[in-house]
Amino acid sequence: MTVTNNSGTTTKAEAQARADQIRAFNAEQKILQARGLLSLDDGQSRAIQAYHQQLLRELQQQQDIDLTDRARHLSLGTQIVALLGAGAFAASVFFLFYQYWGLFNQLQQVSMLIAAPLLTLFAAAWIKQRDSSGYYAKLIAIVSFVCFILNLVMLGSVFNIIPSPNAFATYALYGFSLAYLFHVRLLLAAALICVFIFIAAKTTYWFSGLYWISLWERPENFLLPALAFFAVPLFKEHKNYSCFAAIYQIISACAFFLCILMLSNWGRDSYLPLDANIIEGFYQILGFATSTALIVFGLRQHNGQLMLLGNVFFAVFLCNKFFDWWWDWMPKSLFFLVIGLTAILALTIFNRLRKWQQQLIIESAAEVAP
Repeated sequence: MTVTNNSGTTTKAEAQARADQIRAFNAEQKILQARGLLSLDDGQSRAIQAYHQQLLRELQQQQDIDLTDRARHLSLGTQIVALLGAGAFAASVFFLFYQYWGLFNQLQQVSMLIAAPLLTLFAAAWIKQRDSSGYYAKLIAIVSFVCFILNLVMLGSVFNIIPSPNAFATYALYGFSLAYLFHVRLLLAAALICVFIFIAAKTTYWFSGLYWISLWERPENFLLPALAFFAVPLFKEHKNYSCFAAIYQIISACAFFLCILMLSNWGRDSYLPLDANIIEGFYQILGFATSTALIVFGLRQHNGQLMLLGNVFFAVFLCNKFFDWWWDWMPKSLFFLVIGLTAILALTIFNRLRKWQQQLIIESAAEVAP
């Protein structure tokens, strides 16, 4: 009997979690038996072992999970190699087009540009049906995304089309489609970045009258889209897509905090009709408040990645403020000493929070125990 989701199928994350649970159970069982705290007869031991072996066999056949630490390390290496391979293939396609581009007439050029993303898409779909690991399909999907971008860029060059931010909307749509079809986290991140650029470029043109490529001069245009996409996992579960929720929140949080950091140093780029110094002070306070809120949110959600991200940006905002206050007049040795002492203070606070959280877990476990 396997762990299934609402649709009746086991996701890879659920299958991997169940396999890890079985390994932890077997390890703890051996310790308890060695200390005389657990006693099972041979029939019970064989029944449990047979059940676990059958369950692991089913999970392995369904989702190609890692049953040992060595297999997990090899899977990580496989993912890295697949990413490097996808980058190499994409670069090969890019330079191949540019190297022999002038040898083809216009009809041949357009045909090749249209065929490249379609052929790679069909190839990825065909490989996905025959490869349970999914690594090869993901690799071809990334190449298809690069071919699609190359398609629009080169078609624009062939027909002398003026560059437009609408191309980023098209990139984002294709990237989202490939990401969800083939479970590619890298393509989801690329699609999010494209959609941020599209929204910011359009907003810059509508509200500032600037050419869309000047979107970086109005960082505030990124703030609302970043908050909106950060909230996507809160309303839409991604149980069938491993780490997709984390990608949404990490990319969105990075975009949000980088814009806050820019505005806290260059307040003149803001829409607010206030003095630049007041704007910078406001965004500095906002940076501290939101990074602290992200730490608290990550703590409540038991999400270590968001807690780490909040800590990193809180430290960035703090160092940025220290630089503004003391760098010009304070001796450099004393400046970095203050930074080090502040880090020790932060470590002390985080260690106390960690012990407090662990104490709550111990107390809750004691209440549950008979």
